[in-house]
Amino acid sequence: MTEGHTITIEQGTEHIRVVHGGQVLAESDRPLVLRETGCPVRYYLPAEDVRLDLLTPSDTHTHCPFKGTASYWSLPDAADRVWSYPDPKPDVSPIKDHLCFYEVEVR
Repeated sequence: MTEGHTITIEQGTEHIRVVHGGQVLAESDRPLVLRETGCPVRYYLPAEDVRLDLLTPSDTHTHCPFKGTASYWSLPDAADRVWSYPDPKPDVSPIKDHLCFYEVEVR
């Protein structure tokens, strides 16, 4: 990490639910909670807790100097709504095989 930029990942106990258009896209009691300097808290959910059958892989990829290259998935009416890091940098390796959504319900 660079000076002043930190990322922490911890095992969360919150119940995370992702709903879009009335349909549950994901539900998990085992999120990873990622806190990054200058960014909102993000919940990374295990792939097994996500309805991958409702998502379509996107051609979009972005690069984060701290986490690596992200791949995205879309919904029919919402492009690039979900992302993951298939090969994350070593410092954030726990997020491998986890997906993150822009909007989640935390309980």
